[in-house]
Amino acid sequence: MVALPTGDRAIAAFRPWLKRFGKRLAHYMPGGLYARSLIIVVAPMVLLQAIVVLIFMERHWDAVTRQLSAAVTRDIALLVRLYETYEAEDNYERLIDMARDQLEMSMSVQPGETLPTDQLKPFFSLLDKTLSAELSSRIGKPYWIDTLGRSRFVEIRIKAKDAVIRVIARRSRTYASNTHIFVLWMVGSSLVLLAVAISLLRNQIRPIQRLAEAAEAFGMGRDVGEFRPRGAREVKQAAQAFLKMRQRIERQIEQRTTMLAGVSHDLRTLLTRFKLQLAFLGESAEIDALEADVNEMQHMLEDYLAFARGDGGEIPSDTSLADFFAEVEKDTIARGETVRFNLPGPGRVKLKPNAFKRCVLNLVHNACRFADDVQVTVRIRDSRLYLTVDDNGPGIPAKVREEVFRPFYRLDDARNQDTGGTGLGLAIARDIVIGHGGDITLSDSELGGLKVAVRIPI
Repeated sequence: MVALPTGDRAIAAFRPWLKRFGKRLAHYMPGGLYARSLIIVVAPMVLLQAIVVLIFMERHWDAVTRQLSAAVTRDIALLVRLYETYEAEDNYERLIDMARDQLEMSMSVQPGETLPTDQLKPFFSLLDKTLSAELSSRIGKPYWIDTLGRSRFVEIRIKAKDAVIRVIARRSRTYASNTHIFVLWMVGSSLVLLAVAISLLRNQIRPIQRLAEAAEAFGMGRDVGEFRPRGAREVKQAAQAFLKMRQRIERQIEQRTTMLAGVSHDLRTLLTRFKLQLAFLGESAEIDALEADVNEMQHMLEDYLAFARGDGGEIPSDTSLADFFAEVEKDTIARGETVRFNLPGPGRVKLKPNAFKRCVLNLVHNACRFADDVQVTVRIRDSRLYLTVDDNGPGIPAKVREEVFRPFYRLDDARNQDTGGTGLGLAIARDIVIGHGGDITLSDSELGGLKVAVRIPI
């Protein structure tokens, strides 16, 4: 014999199965809190009802049906014994009257008749099974029963001597007829309780949903509006913590914006003085080199400030895609960059136009630095804005595609300061995309270079 696992060995033996079951269950579980909470309420109720029905059917209804069937069978056995014991008088009128008056059955004696050959057997009937067992054990004679043909009655025929005794009894005497009342009451009360539970559960879940919507809107830089903590104590605590966090972040953004405005003004003033002083010094190779350095410093300063500023608290606005990309195209032409634009038809989306324009120009400028064929494609699908920038340049190795989004990160070919760039273009673009609630990925382009894919909810 194989020894069964016990104790810790049993737990260890069932642990892999429990893990597989948990993973499979998690795969089919809905993702929403409301749906999961509803399952937590409904599943135990359905399971409890199933157990109650099974116990009721197995114990109560089965036991009552057996007792009632046994009582009817005893009455029929008595009628058969009286028929076989006593002589026929007045065509068994007294026996038939006794069955009608005392036993509440309809009885008739059919001399010379035989039992029907077509035995009506239902697919599954506890009454048919129980009644047949009682007739076989208590009477021990050939019989024929019909529990299907009459809706309110049961017909039983017994072969006795040279005749067939035909008995018709009410169905309610042979089995527990109040089962459907119990089941309907249980299901009805459960539905009422379920409706009340759903209503209360929805009221408890709604503040959590509002908190999630407010957090998502704030994370995307949108106006949260008037948000008040409501619901259970824990939900109110989470909402109040969110409001305090929002206030701290907004205060820090305001302080940073004020500081950057002052720093930007002071540094731009110094650079303007340098340019003016260089302009009065005349023209020479050394002066031209100094002017190039000053221009490069100004460009680097703008990139640093743009990275530190982020989206600057810009509020999303309803933006025309046609007008937006027309301005982008003008800026690329002004820079001397050749870019092919594949744009959708007229449409309007909610964007932070200045920040998103900086994002698109950074991506286009980065592609134009290393490629001579750059293509920008814009699509709107499934309530999302998809923007891709393809080029035929050298691309970026897959192992460092995540690294290039780090601030000041440069590839080996771009580390030389003479090539220009601050290493902030992709970092700024990613911050702006994330500020819109989207994501940005790098992959191989069909043009042979790099593909930058931006996805933003609108």
